[in-house]
Amino acid sequence: MNQMNCDISAVLFDEYKIQTRIREIGMDISNEYNGKTPILIGILKGGFMFMADLVRAITIPIEMDFLAISSYGAGTSSSGVVKIRKDIDIDISGRDVIVVEDIVDSGLSLEYIKDYLWQHKPSSLRTCVLLDKPEAHKIEVTFDFVGFNVKNEFVVGYGLDFAEKYRNLPYIGILKEELYQ
Repeated sequence: MNQMNCDISAVLFDEYKIQTRIREIGMDISNEYNGKTPILIGILKGGFMFMADLVRAITIPIEMDFLAISSYGAGTSSSGVVKIRKDIDIDISGRDVIVVEDIVDSGLSLEYIKDYLWQHKPSSLRTCVLLDKPEAHKIEVTFDFVGFNVKNEFVVGYGLDFAEKYRNLPYIGILKEELYQ
């Protein structure tokens, strides 16, 4: 048995459920952007697995890039201070852009990202999030494509981490509280 499995108190979404939902989102994006070539901007590091599976589920031409930010450090909640660690390389001016994010807690990081990307003058800017924690929002935030809503619990797996661990779990689960308290 994988030792990391022992650190999980409950599995919220198994591989099958995650992949099924991602295929549905991929079809929605394909239908809505039919005849266009949107740019998907994945937010690193947590969003890399979601982005990889999502782009394979999209059936229209796309371009992609990545933006790396930090706002957590080694803690379990956002510090509120967002730093760009890796900027985008593609010129997004006049283009349709979809931000692909793993999880939204407070909403502050995503709002910062959107404000930052609007400065690059895309023709449209939409958001696609795998997990939304509505109870944790500190600001009003909406999304265009959402995988799942989750309660305000600390989740790991499928790209989501705690202190850089657990990203490689193939499912999303709740980390045992004693491991981060």
